[in-house]
Amino acid sequence: MHSTEWRKSSYSGGASSDCVEVALSELQTAVRDSKNSAGPQLVFPSEAWRSFVRDTH
Repeated sequence: MHSTEWRKSSYSGGASSDCVEVALSELQTAVRDSKNSAGPQLVFPSEAWRSFVRDTH
């Protein structure tokens, strides 16, 4: 997911340095720590990510 746009979590506000970024594509979703953008990523099938987000609201 190198050419995908990364978005910072809407819950990452204010002075907190604990931020999560996600990159969405049609087939998969990647998650990374915004403080270490070159570090590891967790990659999930898009449907699994949608289920996770839906179940956490």
